[in-house]
Amino acid sequence: MAAISFQSVSKTFTNARGTFTALDQVSFDIQSGEFFGLLGPNGAGKTTLISILAGLLKSSSGHIRVHDLDVQTQSQQVRKLLGVVPQELVFDPFFTVREALVFQSGYFGVNHNGQWIDELLDNLGLADKANHNMRQLSGGMKRRVLVAQALVHKPPVIVLDEPTAGVDVELRQTLWQFIARLNREGHTVLLTTHYLEEAEALCGRIAMLKNGKVVALDNTSSLLKNASSNVLRFKLDAQLPPALAAQARVTGRIVQFPANDAAQIEHCLAAVRSAGLVAQDVEIRKADLEDVFLDVMGASA
Repeated sequence: MAAISFQSVSKTFTNARGTFTALDQVSFDIQSGEFFGLLGPNGAGKTTLISILAGLLKSSSGHIRVHDLDVQTQSQQVRKLLGVVPQELVFDPFFTVREALVFQSGYFGVNHNGQWIDELLDNLGLADKANHNMRQLSGGMKRRVLVAQALVHKPPVIVLDEPTAGVDVELRQTLWQFIARLNREGHTVLLTTHYLEEAEALCGRIAMLKNGKVVALDNTSSLLKNASSNVLRFKLDAQLPPALAAQARVTGRIVQFPANDAAQIEHCLAAVRSAGLVAQDVEIRKADLEDVFLDVMGASA
C-alpha cells in the first residue's frame, strides 16, 4: 500500500481572465518509508498539489489517498496521518513556543507528550526558546517552530513545502539531520525545495512538475546517470559574448558548458580565448541534479 497515491489529480482556477489549469492529470505513488522529492519551477503546481493533499484545496478531478484513505471524503482521519510544514510563516503571537506545541498537540487529541515536545525542542535547536513568545523569534526560529508543530503528533507522513527557504545554514543542517533520522525510523517524507543539492542528497526518488504536468519521475541515481553530459566549469572576470552566453549557464563569475567529449571542451575553451577572455579554475565535473533539472525543463518546453 502506498503512503501517498496521486490519482489523475487536476485543478483549474477560474477568474476574470478565464480558466487556468494548475494541475493536469498528475499521477504517481509514494511508497511507505520513502524520502521523495517534488521539484519544479515557480508556478509548476507543487504548492497546489500539497494544498490538495493537506485538505486546504479540493481537486477539480482525480483523487489523493493517504494510507488508502481519501483526502476529501476521509479528511479527519487523513489529517492525523500528515504533518505538513507550509511555506508561509503562520503563528499565534500570543503563545510561547512550548504553549504553541501543547495546543497543537491538543488539536490532534494528543496529551501528556511533554517528553516528545522536549525532544523536538532539543533536536530543532529550540530548547532555549521554549518560554519565549512567538513574536520574539526570528524568521528562522519561527520556521523551526512550524516544523515542530507538524511533528508534534508523530505523523507517519511528513510533508515539507520549502522548509528551508530563506533560513540559515545551521537550521538546514539541524533540520535535515532530524528529518533523516525520522525517515530511517520509518516515516515517509515528501519534500518540495528549490535547493536542488538538498534534494539530490536526501531524496531516493524524484518527480518533476512543469506547467502542472509530471515531466520526469525516477530514482535520483537514475536521473543523474542519464544526464546528457559532463560539465565544463570555470570562472571569468568579464562577460561572455552573447553567442557563447546563450550556450552556457552563467552564475555570477561561474560559467558552465555541457562537455560531452574532449573536442567539445577544447572548442568551448578556444571560443573563450578567441573572445579575449581568460578562463580560471577550469574543471570537469559530473552533472548534478541542477543540470538534470535544467535539461528536463528545457526538453519539456
